[in-house]
Amino acid sequence: MTTVNITRDILHRQIRDKRAAAFQRSYHVTDPFIKRLGLEAELQGHTGCVNCLEWNEQGDLLASGSDDQHAIIWDPFRHKKLTTMHTGHAANIFSVKFLPHSGDRILITGAADTKVHVHDLSVKETIHMFSDHTNRVKRIATAPMWPNTFWSAAEDGIIRQYDLRESSKRSEVLIDLTEFCGQLVEAKCLAVNPRDNNYMAVGANGPFVRLYDIRMINNYRKSVNQSTSAAVHTFCERDKPIPDGAGQYYVAGHLPVKLPDYNNRLRVLVATYVTFSPDGTELLVNMGGEQVYLFDLTFKQKPYTFLLPKKCQSSTGDVQNGKTTNGVSNGIFLPTSHIRIAGSKMRSSSTELPAHLETIKQQANDAFARQQWTQAIQLYSLGIHQASCNAMLYGNRAAAYMKRKWDGDHYDALRDCLKALTLNPGHLKAHFRLARCLFELKYVSEALECLDDFKGKFPEQAQSSACDSLDKDIKAALFTKTETAEDKKANSSIRFHSFNRKESIPEDELVLRERSFDYKHRYCGHCNTTTDIKEANFFGSKGQYIVSGSDDGSFFIWEKETTNLVRILQGDESIVNCLQPHPNYCFLATSGIDPVVRLWNPRPETETENGRVVEDMESAAQANQRRMNADPLEVMLLNMGYRITGLRGVGPDGSDDEDSSEGQVQCRPS
Repeated sequence: MTTVNITRDILHRQIRDKRAAAFQRSYHVTDPFIKRLGLEAELQGHTGCVNCLEWNEQGDLLASGSDDQHAIIWDPFRHKKLTTMHTGHAANIFSVKFLPHSGDRILITGAADTKVHVHDLSVKETIHMFSDHTNRVKRIATAPMWPNTFWSAAEDGIIRQYDLRESSKRSEVLIDLTEFCGQLVEAKCLAVNPRDNNYMAVGANGPFVRLYDIRMINNYRKSVNQSTSAAVHTFCERDKPIPDGAGQYYVAGHLPVKLPDYNNRLRVLVATYVTFSPDGTELLVNMGGEQVYLFDLTFKQKPYTFLLPKKCQSSTGDVQNGKTTNGVSNGIFLPTSHIRIAGSKMRSSSTELPAHLETIKQQANDAFARQQWTQAIQLYSLGIHQASCNAMLYGNRAAAYMKRKWDGDHYDALRDCLKALTLNPGHLKAHFRLARCLFELKYVSEALECLDDFKGKFPEQAQSSACDSLDKDIKAALFTKTETAEDKKANSSIRFHSFNRKESIPEDELVLRERSFDYKHRYCGHCNTTTDIKEANFFGSKGQYIVSGSDDGSFFIWEKETTNLVRILQGDESIVNCLQPHPNYCFLATSGIDPVVRLWNPRPETETENGRVVEDMESAAQANQRRMNADPLEVMLLNMGYRITGLRGVGPDGSDDEDSSEGQVQCRPS
């Protein structure tokens, strides 16, 4: 974690009254508090699954919505039910929100009956009912800068905007995803940036998360309406519903090419929750069917699948500026003398580590030798967090990722190999592992070119059994390709095109997908395959921790920067869906299938037992990985409480035989 000077901060708090609140917020979630986090209370009152939670701005009220079609307002500190509101909905409530600047008097609910209702809690009445959506309403979003305004996302693929000041009390279409992704698209979640309320993130089915500029869209629509004399409540122009520059896409770089495999296994990718960091510079996404991803909105990076080498080296030894299959220029070249990433400067990499980091590296190597891949990854990550320019640590972590083989591990290994080669162009193992990663990620031609370049750079390894084995694997894969010319043409832009032949994707949408940005961090261990309302959130005033619910009834806590899993707590008998951290204290509200709301805070140091702690975190994470890769029938039986013997191993790739075939190029860490 980031080094802090608590003595200085305490002094400033003592002599500057205005710093007291800032001090409290800065230290309200710390590592000792996380280690002592435990169950404080269970709030009883609902008779169905609790699908949504929401704190008010001050944090002295907590709202919950349930399958029982009621919303309850709680006093979380006295564990008392203050108000029970029959919302008038005819189906499950999926979202509750306090309207900003309403004195916590106005509550908004969205439900599976396709309705959005606005309630006055002071008189316990529903004052507005909106019926504009045609499918289930999954999320409501509000913004402090937009009083009397809120937004909804529904499974009809539409994001609607509401302004309670308008006499008509109708909503307007802000974004219609069906115009970009076809009629089958479903909007699942949305969030507004807390620092700049003009930006909205939208999650839907599929791997892409969209970031929109609300102000730009509204201004564009106003100008269109004025010039065309369009109807007052028509927010869309058919030719270009979203102006250029108003949308930006984010995607985990390996997911689009995995879609055919996931579809074949009936595994659905859907963003179940999106949220911004407290400072608005990062976007967190809980990707259903996959992992939790953190995107940096300030220092953006292209997915590494954009940067794969098409031409490693010409016959004359000159670097070729290759093209990816979608026509985007590559950023990575693999000449015989060095590897260079376009747009970045070479940085020197020292192999020497301080004594304490050398100890961590040795502990990681020992865990690797014991085949404890997750423990090795976490230790290497801890070292990288403190020595981010050490190529050896990146190379070793790549080897551990390749051995573990969880979903996304080969892509993270590829990223680490490229980072290691940027820091140390002569890193033999990283170069060979890069070729292996490309092969495992189905970039077969690129893998062959990378391997050929490896042989040219390290001729003493060209005849090794490892090179020979990988070369045979790659050429066999190339030989067995039997795609038709039409299929090849379709696969040339497999990253971006829809896999549903009935839907056509507009050119503007393809361009936005091509320009999508990659993730900064990935958080593994939980399982998100059963419900489409599972949340992940920042925990702490600076977002120091990441929390997420899971299908195994637990919730997981990771350090944000190291991505290391630090705590698992049993939060539900079946599934934890909702996690809402308190705005000012180390206080967490969770809910799921059980008809209760659970409150968590640091327990007293004298309280020695915490029956909610999952002690064997690695086994729990491995079990969740198996659950994510189980077929739908197995998942159904698991959710019913059955134990499945002989469940498929981790990932679809089977066992790892690299140890027996690598020969001189060893996969073990340096």
